Amino acid sequence: MSINFDKALGIHEQALKVRQQRHDVLATNIANADTPGYKAQDIDFKAVLSQSAASSQSQLALKTTNSGHMQVGQANADGLPIDLKYRVPTQPSVDGNTVDTHLEQAEFADNSVRYQATLQFLGSRFSGMKSVLQGGN
Repeated sequence: MSINFDKALGIHEQALKVRQQRHDVLATNIANADTPGYKAQDIDFKAVLSQSAASSQSQLALKTTNSGHMQVGQANADGLPIDLKYRVPTQPSVDGNTVDTHLEQAEFADNSVRYQATLQFLGSRFSGMKSVLQGGN
């Protein structure tokens, strides 16, 4: 009997990838807090995750057989769709920068906690599978 990791891990593998992507975007926002004209961005976690779940359940994939074919949607190196949104500033600065440092730091911390929770969940799943494979010792 073979182990199907897609079924065993469910959506959590993709959730971890999306959380990592969001982590990078939020870190970029914080790093550019003083850059004139920089527009803060974020990833709509729920939308990207549901879109990646729907695409992974659908076995129909578009194939480009010619360099002139158009790509459908954007995706990153992990194959997850990228859906960057610009933040609506509550109090934009005079130089056009829309980064609210306090908001970005709070979102960064929240995303970090959720990333760790997903890692712990996956770790417990792997521990359970390991226990089953070893015979429950």
